[in-house]
Parts: sequence; C-alpha cells; structure tokens
Amino acid sequence: MFSPARRYGIAGAALAFWALTACGSSTGGGDDPTTAPTTTQAAAKDKGPQCVGEAPADGVHVLRGGGFRLPGGGGVQYAAASADGTSRTATLRDGAGYGSGQQQWTVKPGSRVTVSGHAYTVRQVCSYRVVLEPRDAKDKAALAAAPESMEFAGGAADNALCFTTNRAVLAAASKGFPAKGQPLSLLDNGGVKQLPTGPSLTVSYVDTAAGSAGLGANCAGVAVAVYKDVRVGDTVEFAGVLFKVSGLTEQAVRLTRTSE
Repeated sequence: MFSPARRYGIAGAALAFWALTACGSSTGGGDDPTTAPTTTQAAAKDKGPQCVGEAPADGVHVLRGGGFRLPGGGGVQYAAASADGTSRTATLRDGAGYGSGQQQWTVKPGSRVTVSGHAYTVRQVCSYRVVLEPRDAKDKAALAAAPESMEFAGGAADNALCFTTNRAVLAAASKGFPAKGQPLSLLDNGGVKQLPTGPSLTVSYVDTAAGSAGLGANCAGVAVAVYKDVRVGDTVEFAGVLFKVSGLTEQAVRLTRTSE
C-alpha cells in the first residue's frame, strides 16, 4: 500500500516557449509554468480529441507547457489547451520563456502566426504538442541545418541540438530511449534522465492519491516541456518520440514508447 502522496518541485530551468501571432488574440500572464501543482486535487480529464490536423514530417514541435526557440531570435510557448470533444485549440504565448505582459493567442489547425517577423502555419494541435510549419524556405532550412557538433555543451550553445528539425539530431535523440513497445522509468525526487543530444527529463511530482504526476524536459536552458497532471494512458512527447504513461508509483513514472 502506498504512503500518502508526495510532491516535489521541479529543479532547475525556467520555462520557455515560442513566440507567435495568430487569430483570436488575448493578453495576460498566468502562473509560472515551471511551478509544480500544490494541491492533491484530481486532474481534470481532457475531453479530446487527442489531435486535430496533420503534422508535416519537417514540422516544428512545440511541446505542452514548454518553449521552442525559433530562427530570428523569436520563440513561442504552448501555454494552455482546450478541447470540447469535437475540436481542439491551443493557447500560444509570445516569447521563448514566460514573462509578465506577454501576448497570447488562441490557435487551431490552419491558423497563421508571425514570430519576430517570421511566418508559420499551425498544422496540428494535440493535447501534448502543437506543430508549426515555416512558410519561408529560409526558415525551414535554418531549422533543418546540421549542428557543428552532436555533443551537447550546456546552455545556449546547444540551440542547434535542442531546437531543430534536423533528422540526424532527432535520430540520435531517439536512440537514447528504449525501443518501441519498451518501458522507460523516470525516477521521482530528483532523478534525471539525460539524453546524448542534451535534453534532460525529470519528474516534478507524483500524487498517487489523485493518480497523476508532473513531467518536465529541459534543453539549452529552456523548459521544452512541462506536462502537469498526466495520468496513466496519457500521451507525452520528448525529443520527437511519443510515449504513453503506463504506470505511476511514489518512486517513479513509467512510460512506454509508442513511436518508432
């Protein structure tokens, strides 16, 4: 039998995400997305659908709760999600990391956004990611460019490894995980899973009473994903690889890889 549920704050990085311009504007801040929940309330179940739209092979994946640095110095965050059982929208926040006074936009597949003068089209909105497609060939090439080194150094020097659509980088990150169908356990209470191309994965808390947990990923000084209140059966993504949450204990969160 489990002892009372425990919660742990995320160690380290401040949350960051990509900056955009789109339909349906609104403004405002919100809670610091790197802060772990402080209640034991059961997480609200997402009504779905899980994804709307199709993701292009070279699309930019902005992960839930995290950020992505874009060519030209801009960035965008996937700040919030909404689904009513038939449709899905996402709230994108301007900037590579959270700051007061940032603009927010509600987007859906087909929305056009502009970040620091660079244009993107929203191609897919999922509970766990938003996929953007650069509208300019130069931006697409910049995102796909090969890094000078495949070895991570720490901090902004790793931008070309952390914020990329380059297939060699994504393949190297993929090899850092178990094969499709195999489990990956992330330890609670300070355990870190470090990938060879830079991203580090952590568990921010496990609440066995509510049946939920918090997962995070950091890369190049940016929180690239902050999944709050995930439950068994939920999908998460790290470094282009998809997983299902397959188990929660006080000691660890167990994920099962579902993509190649």
